[in-house]
Amino acid sequence: MLADTNDEDVSLFDAEDDAGKRSKKSGVKHPVAAFFHLFFRVSAIIVYLLAELIGGSFIACMVTIILLLSCDFWTVKNITGRLMVGLRWWNQVDDDGRSHWVFESRKGTGKQQASDSESRIFWLGLIVCPILWVIFVFSTLFSFRIKWMPVVIMGVVLQGANLYGYVRCKVGGKTSLKNMATNYFGRQFLKQTLSKEEES
Repeated sequence: MLADTNDEDVSLFDAEDDAGKRSKKSGVKHPVAAFFHLFFRVSAIIVYLLAELIGGSFIACMVTIILLLSCDFWTVKNITGRLMVGLRWWNQVDDDGRSHWVFESRKGTGKQQASDSESRIFWLGLIVCPILWVIFVFSTLFSFRIKWMPVVIMGVVLQGANLYGYVRCKVGGKTSLKNMATNYFGRQFLKQTLSKEEES
């Protein structure tokens, strides 16, 4: 049984201690985190795209891609999300064996730490790379390169899990994504209806 919890005012380690010392700037405050946020995921894509051209061993390429994807998953989930945008998620199992998903965001002034540039880098990398892996799934199917299917599925699963976790952190752990989409489309429909009434 899965249960969602959202600790709205949760401190991410000791992030709030130095929050007052920093102001929201457009510069990158954590260049090493920003580098590794993109390094592992882009490297996995490059190795996948060049694997056939290099002509190396399929097993060596597969292991390299899976290691890069695993490093990316761990880095984004545990480090770059917390540093770059002040979000963190994880799963914990209670004493009864039930699984609970926890979604955290920095409270109060801690949110001020994320710079615009870091936020753009984080979300761009988080969204674009899983989309590329989904494209690779279809290209693998249509080109009949079935041996690559486990690798591209691993890319979709690991990077998609991080994307899902951080989107839930951003919109709130208790907010259903389905409800959020329904509310958005409902508001759009209402706006269009009201604008048509005003015109007539």
